[in-house]
Amino acid sequence: MAVASLSTASRAETGSIRVVFAKVGFIVGAGGGRGVLTFRGHNYPFRVSGMSLGITAGGSMNKFIGQALNMHAPGDIAGTYSAVGAGGALAAGAGGVQLQNDKGVILQLHGVKAGMELSASVGGVTITME
Repeated sequence: MAVASLSTASRAETGSIRVVFAKVGFIVGAGGGRGVLTFRGHNYPFRVSGMSLGITAGGSMNKFIGQALNMHAPGDIAGTYSAVGAGGALAAGAGGVQLQNDKGVILQLHGVKAGMELSASVGGVTITME
C-alpha cells in the first residue's frame, strides 16, 4: 500500500501561477480576480472568488505569483481552498499565502498588495477554470 502511494506522489507535477485579486470589506471581506496556470507548457485561465470572515477593513489589489504543487492535470487546480492567515498592507506591501484544496493541490503564492487593508481572518477561495 505504501509503495502505491509513493508512486502516485512521484507522478505529481508543479505548475506556475499568476493571480490578480481585488478585495474589499469591513468585517466580512469579498473579492475576485483572474489568473493563469502554466502547466506542461500550456496556459490555462481561471477565475478566483473568495470571502473572509473576521477582522477585515479596507480594500486592496493583490498580484501574486507562485507554484501549484501536487498537480496531475490542469483541472486539479479547480476547487475550494482554505487557509488561516493574518496580514496587512498600507499603500503597498508584500504578502504570502499557502492554500490547499480537497484534491491535495497546494498553492504557494507571494506578491504585492496595493491599497489600504488590515486583516486577520479565516477565508476561503474558489478557483473555477474558464
